[in-house]
Amino acid sequence: MSFKNQDPATQADTIIIGSGMGALAAAICLTSKGQKVLVLEQHNVPGGWCHSFHIAGHRFSPGCHYIGQLGQGQTTRELYEGLGIANELVFFEMNSAAYEHCWVGPNRIDIQACFDELYSNLSERFPAEKKGLSRYLAMIRKVSGQLALIPRMQGFWDHVTIPWRTRHLGKYGLFNLQKVINWYIKDPLLKTVLTIQWGNHGLTPDKACFPYHAAVMDHYSNGGFYPMGGGSAIVKAMTNRIKRNGGQILTAQKVARILVQGEKNKRAIGVELANGQKMYAKTIISNADPEKTYLQLIGKQHLSAKLIKQIAKTRYSCASLVLFLVVKMDVCKAGLDSGNVWVIPDTDSKSHYKKETDKSPNLSRFFISCSTLKDPTSFDGIHHTLEVITLLDNTLFDKFKDEASGRSKAYLQYKEQLCIEMIESLEKVLPGISDSIIHKELGTPLTNVRYIGSTNGCIYGTEKSFWQIGAFGYQSRSEIENLYLCGASILANGIAGATYSGVQTAARILDSTQAELLKPDLSQKLRVYAAEDASQYPDWIKRKISQRKGIKDL
Repeated sequence: MSFKNQDPATQADTIIIGSGMGALAAAICLTSKGQKVLVLEQHNVPGGWCHSFHIAGHRFSPGCHYIGQLGQGQTTRELYEGLGIANELVFFEMNSAAYEHCWVGPNRIDIQACFDELYSNLSERFPAEKKGLSRYLAMIRKVSGQLALIPRMQGFWDHVTIPWRTRHLGKYGLFNLQKVINWYIKDPLLKTVLTIQWGNHGLTPDKACFPYHAAVMDHYSNGGFYPMGGGSAIVKAMTNRIKRNGGQILTAQKVARILVQGEKNKRAIGVELANGQKMYAKTIISNADPEKTYLQLIGKQHLSAKLIKQIAKTRYSCASLVLFLVVKMDVCKAGLDSGNVWVIPDTDSKSHYKKETDKSPNLSRFFISCSTLKDPTSFDGIHHTLEVITLLDNTLFDKFKDEASGRSKAYLQYKEQLCIEMIESLEKVLPGISDSIIHKELGTPLTNVRYIGSTNGCIYGTEKSFWQIGAFGYQSRSEIENLYLCGASILANGIAGATYSGVQTAARILDSTQAELLKPDLSQKLRVYAAEDASQYPDWIKRKISQRKGIKDL
């Protein structure tokens, strides 16, 4: 399908700006209902944070480290099956005995893939905390379960009974994570373990909205899963579906502005590309964050005073440094497995849970992901790939943000120094890794701005504080007629959260519901295998692994 040389009024039903998970999910839903959809991506590959890239033939997926809820009947599995992409996806379950590990100083504590098993493990390690631990985990389950009810509410009686059915959510919704856990848990080390996953949403416990953190914990309460082929495998499955439905995806197409018509009643009618070309559609969806969408693509002159005030008060999430490493060493012998590792030097929350006042990144706390252990088909038998991530204030690179290319001598020197310091920190927990590095590269907030286009290089969209989520956050339907938003800033961050946002945005456009757009498809079946147990692999996966390892034998 081509959109060239068509009458401006009928070029497309919907134009989508950006190709992140929300954008691609919306495109699938809309094209499945017969809409003519055009997706425009500024980068040379689609996928947003979920795209993959290669260094010397080794794949990295900077925004995809694990996904939860992929068991039978669970939400992410239903999402992929409902979108009609499950048959093209294969996932590996990360170490089921401990899909995450907390390395807090000399302490090594595992996080199990089940709340009951987690309770059993932690209550044995912290016997004095048994009662409080049981109550805390029960509250996590109740609040996250009630939060999950909200998008499923449809009928009259659902809405009548919602105050009672979500009573725990209402009771704890106003409190931060630190306050709630202090009611139940006293041991500082146990508190650190139970709140370690704040790194998945970027707000420290003293600022994190408790229900939001509860939802993150619950998302992984049945373990973590990694896609075979990395994040790009999900992107490929989604783009294939869009194309089969008749949609079109164009890369290297930077949108300069959204075309708005009308004086009093504003409505979006199309987009203008950086090269001056104009494209028209009945509906526009922006997968860019609110600041990019409203201030850069729309312009203040088209916005209400109320929206301008909201934008001015909006805070964006933290940014990150991502150290991409190719190493030649036995990382399993060094202590790694397919599970993630959170490294924190101690439990002093005053020094490790502050962000805004930091003058430089705290490189002693970081997250380790080894994708060659998560996806056995990516391991060549010799080299492992690691992604080492540390979170930082998104203003720490402001001194470089006005650079045209972000490649000044000062920036490159700062980047190299940070790389050295991160490797020194990593060496303390994985001795010998410094001498095993074959290739290295460091991604910074400027990297995120360049390739993803996120405000200040933020990694989770808007900050997920209480006043910026749910009814208080940005909505999928904008105040400008025919303009909609989707992505991590609209519903929730993470791959599943952003994807669901696209479904909900499409539902608003189609005057439908999430449930109707994700009806069960019995022809779709997601395949899941254990990352650390090859005995159950089908022959085609075994051949894939053998072929990958054989590359170095040629």
